Amino acid sequence: MYKAKYALSAVVSLMVLGVAQAHAEGKDGVAAVVNGTKITVAEMREAYENNPQIKKQVPFDEFYEKTMDVFVDGELVYQAAMADGVTNTEAYKKQLDAAQKELARKVYMEQQVDKLATEAEMKKVYDDYRKAFKPQREVKAKHILVDNEAKAREVIEKLNKGGDFDKLAKEYSKEPADLGYFTKDIMIPEFSEAAFALKPGKYTTAPIKTQFGYHVIMVEDARDAKPLPYEQVKPQLKGMVAQNALAKLFEDIHSKATITRYDLKGKAIPLSPKK
Repeated sequence: MYKAKYALSAVVSLMVLGVAQAHAEGKDGVAAVVNGTKITVAEMREAYENNPQIKKQVPFDEFYEKTMDVFVDGELVYQAAMADGVTNTEAYKKQLDAAQKELARKVYMEQQVDKLATEAEMKKVYDDYRKAFKPQREVKAKHILVDNEAKAREVIEKLNKGGDFDKLAKEYSKEPADLGYFTKDIMIPEFSEAAFALKPGKYTTAPIKTQFGYHVIMVEDARDAKPLPYEQVKPQLKGMVAQNALAKLFEDIHSKATITRYDLKGKAIPLSPKK
């Protein structure tokens, strides 16, 4: 009876806590107060969202806990710097000027890329890719990789007796069995020749030797390769279009500029002929 009552109380507490967190994380949205200055959960979350590598590795609540002191220390150092009048020093002004220029370049290029690297441009590149695409035969295969021929023959013997390929792969293979779909030119020649000679559902009846060891290969399916779906290649398309957009941007701003270059002796460097 006591345990049931305690459990119910805990559940209710968690529900109430969840509702509170849904309205405002931290203390009314504040993560910490340093000498009267607030550090908000929002700014910590923004730092988290702007760092994809950290975001992949840890959830926000863990980031929040581990970096709290970093934000607090950062605010303390900032306050100390301001109290010391660091913004009036030449060193600060020099670095601020360099930082402002770098930030201006970064923001400008990002804005121009966003303007030029449009969905329409990406789809145009994708359409060109589809038109140029040449279908190739590809197979879906899996393999069991072992160190020596004797062990590979042992695997084949077990398969011949009705052994399950996936179970044998877990028992014997040095690496994951599933290779997915691939075209003939992707794999090393010895492996590809053996794989593409098999019909779906069949496996190699003799070990296939490569530089990596001895393989037992099973082909599960064969088909003609098709162009990858637009959504799947969209990140790569965006990169290509962005690269073209930046090249066009630099070409444009160069064409409108007057530039004189000097060598180390102060002599004007002749302009290179335009290609």
